[in-house]
Amino acid sequence: MVLRPATVPGWVDGVDNVVATTTRTVSAVPDWMIYGANGYTGRLVARLAVARGERPVLAGRNAAEVAALAGELGLEHRVVELPTGRRGTAALLAALDGIGLVAHCAGPYRVTAAPMVDACLGAGTHYLDITGELPVFEEIYERHDEAVAAGVVLLPGAGFDVVPTDCLAALLAAQVPGAVSLELAFLARGGMSPGTAKTALGIAGGGGRRRVGGELVPTRYGDPSRVVPFPSGERRVGSVPWGDVVTAYRSTGIGDITVYTKVPASMAGRGRAARLRTALVQKLLGYRIIHGIATRVVGARVAGPSPDTREATGVEVWGEVRDAAGGSRSGTLVGPNGYDLTADAVVRAAGYVLAGRGPAGPIAPGAHTPSSALGGDFARELTGVTLELG
Repeated sequence: MVLRPATVPGWVDGVDNVVATTTRTVSAVPDWMIYGANGYTGRLVARLAVARGERPVLAGRNAAEVAALAGELGLEHRVVELPTGRRGTAALLAALDGIGLVAHCAGPYRVTAAPMVDACLGAGTHYLDITGELPVFEEIYERHDEAVAAGVVLLPGAGFDVVPTDCLAALLAAQVPGAVSLELAFLARGGMSPGTAKTALGIAGGGGRRRVGGELVPTRYGDPSRVVPFPSGERRVGSVPWGDVVTAYRSTGIGDITVYTKVPASMAGRGRAARLRTALVQKLLGYRIIHGIATRVVGARVAGPSPDTREATGVEVWGEVRDAAGGSRSGTLVGPNGYDLTADAVVRAAGYVLAGRGPAGPIAPGAHTPSSALGGDFARELTGVTLELG
């Protein structure tokens, strides 16, 4: 806890515009910040943190919503825009004063991650987020050496994307040294938040990705498909560009990685008609105007799962590794709704990173996956999670 004066003033962005304020009188600044606290997932993280006795600073760009949530929870808040180019950088750096870690919950991360990472490296502040976007993982991992030099931990994908899949992959890989292939599959029931739905549009428009021979290879969305023995029963699932084709490669070094889940029926078929439908969807979403319209519709119509829906739904994950001789091991994970799992993982991970030590030992500065920072068994700590290795 960093002691500060009783009154925390607004910050100035260097061009005489006050862009960040706080309205709460405090005697100390908490060690971490939730940026995007007024979003669907940010609110879940904030409320869970308070329920566990944490006092994070709430932050974001929507002054009214951030202030209302901070007032409800009795927390300090700061209102600050993410930089656009050079403008606003000083304000964000000032907003990070006294902050040891930022839990970044404001997507789309292809737009918001880089300026926040820049600020965290400049301020010596640890960073974690809940992205599932492949380019974002790659860009953050490329900054490993910068993070080491700054003494900062960068931990993207600290939520449902990709904690359960990454931890299961690491545990399975440890059981099959020299594994050459990894397959992961998941089912996530209960619906999407507005932010997740918008990100999903962008992912669907970009087609699929698999890891083959260590390289990312474009594929048709949903292809290949296979039947997976989930704990609840067998399901046919299709290949999707989930974060693990990047993160699990970093965690395990396995060269061939495919991730599957349920895909829309119109895109899941094997015939010519399904291929044409998938190609059409991807082409349409590739047009900026069509993507913009779809994004606005999602923002207006998708509210995110209700508390009752989250309570009634959960996630299932299956994984299997194989070595060159055909030896294999598989495992499964069952847990609560993905948004509740995300909030739990973020609050726990933030505490471990701030402490500099997690379930697997010291957490070194640098760019990490969840399992490289916290160990594969981190997933077992999450409330309501059961993980079984075959």
